[in-house]
Amino acid sequence: MERPLTLPHVPNIVSDDLGEREPLILIVLGPTASGKTALSLAIARRFHGEIVNCDSVAMYREFEIGTAKPSTAERSEVRHHLVDCVDPLADVSAGEYARQARHVLREITRGEITARGPGRPRCLPIVSGGTGLYLRALVQGLFPGPQRSEELRNKLRSRSTKRGPEYLHRILQRRDPSAAKRIHTNDLPKVIRAIEVCLAARRPMTELWQSGRDALKGFRILRLGLNPDREVLYARINRRAAKMFDDGLIEETKQLLEKYGDHARPLSSLGYRQAIQFLRGEVSREAAIAAAQQAHRNYAKRQMTWFRREPQVRWLAGFGDDSAIQAQAIAAIEQEI
Repeated sequence: MERPLTLPHVPNIVSDDLGEREPLILIVLGPTASGKTALSLAIARRFHGEIVNCDSVAMYREFEIGTAKPSTAERSEVRHHLVDCVDPLADVSAGEYARQARHVLREITRGEITARGPGRPRCLPIVSGGTGLYLRALVQGLFPGPQRSEELRNKLRSRSTKRGPEYLHRILQRRDPSAAKRIHTNDLPKVIRAIEVCLAARRPMTELWQSGRDALKGFRILRLGLNPDREVLYARINRRAAKMFDDGLIEETKQLLEKYGDHARPLSSLGYRQAIQFLRGEVSREAAIAAAQQAHRNYAKRQMTWFRREPQVRWLAGFGDDSAIQAQAIAAIEQEI
């Protein structure tokens, strides 16, 4: 693998010479294992960057091996936000993520939370991650949906436990076929929320999405998307999923289960779900790894389907840890500053 490109340091990109020009936000998107972290770090080193996480599972504390979070060294080198900031028993909605992320973006561009101290240049916010719904909530805003109903949610969870996730997904298909196409059968939290909205509003959630959004204002947005060769990406995904098990994913999952039971939401995410199946004796270790690899490949495919609907993405045909791709990304940013 090629070493990341090293380029000279660039001074303040949000210069006073720009007058009233809106500050720039960079969004790095792409499927899992495409190198978003490597690309974000290379850009951050070049442009006084601070990285804003846009991966739902990476927000949770104590979940390390199965999340592919930036390393401690990487987080020490470049300021990261919205990583390891949520209790494992908490639930972070897309709307709550958007509220927190917008607050962070405004503070970064005002220079109020830079790690470099007062009087230093303001920074380039780099939103990086693969949770498409969170990204859409951040940039486009969310509809004014109904309040949560824990009573209804508990009933739906109970139905799913008794009859399987497919049962709830069929309910959603009847209530909102468009939402059912976008939400995977096994993504129980999103399926439950969509049904909750349909029942409370007495309208399909998709209709509500089309009205009343509070879009992000006051920034220029540059979207860079990673689009590596699919077969090479799948091979990388397979290696990374297997490495998670080699690095102790089963042991980490066991500790989390003993501490939190089934109540920690990230335990239903990819990798952890298959490790739990192994711990419960439902599958062999080899079968758990194979299932995790398949699940991650399927997830990457869904991510690309989602991200292709994002507007004005500059697609880069490769991985984020490729020096040539990093050079292309830096050139695109330099055109905007």
